[in-house]
Amino acid sequence: MTLEQRLDELVDELQEAFGDRGCVLERARGEVTMEVPREHLLAVMRQLHQGKPFQFEQCIDVCGVDYSAYGMAEWSAGSASDSGFSRGAERATIGDPDPANRFAVVYHLQSVALNHRLRVRTRLDSDEPVVASVVDIWSSANWFEREAFDLFGILFDGHPDLRRILTDYGFIGHPFRKDFPLEGHVEMRYDPEQKRVVYEPVKLDARVLVPRVVLGDSRYEAGTGTVTEGSEEDV
Repeated sequence: MTLEQRLDELVDELQEAFGDRGCVLERARGEVTMEVPREHLLAVMRQLHQGKPFQFEQCIDVCGVDYSAYGMAEWSAGSASDSGFSRGAERATIGDPDPANRFAVVYHLQSVALNHRLRVRTRLDSDEPVVASVVDIWSSANWFEREAFDLFGILFDGHPDLRRILTDYGFIGHPFRKDFPLEGHVEMRYDPEQKRVVYEPVKLDARVLVPRVVLGDSRYEAGTGTVTEGSEEDV
């Protein structure tokens, strides 16, 4: 059975099992994604894990996504400088066009027995980004969910130990949210007089740099057969 045939079979089985629960299936670039309403997530995940047509015995990854600035760009490559990191760009205004679907949790599942994979996505609102924990189904999700909580502020109901895992104990905010400042809120340093680490307001000025982008450079066009040396400014 070819890959395309296996994907067709998987899509048909998923549609038959979960089509009546509001699940939406997408297929692109050899992968299948199923979007599940968060109120049905736990039941769907249990069936994906235990059901014989699926047998997704492994949860490879769980990650968060912030869609509040999705599709917005801070700079355009077509108008970028041709002399390197020479200018700052005005940052795009962070918006929240759809507060009901600002966040998402994405799960990557694998079936070793049947040799297929599935991406499951559930969307969360900006006011209460809470979803059921899948730790009881896949123990590997424990640290993944803690990471999504730490970086995005997504809460996993039923998680046995939902604490920060990457940032400092006293860290304020969630650094992967689009409205979190690039320079952060505070910086820390060791104070030799107090003989301890102290926190201070950030003294850096936020500045987004635009990289040099070479468009239509004949040196890299197919068929020229030559690569010319650039000047020191081009490096």
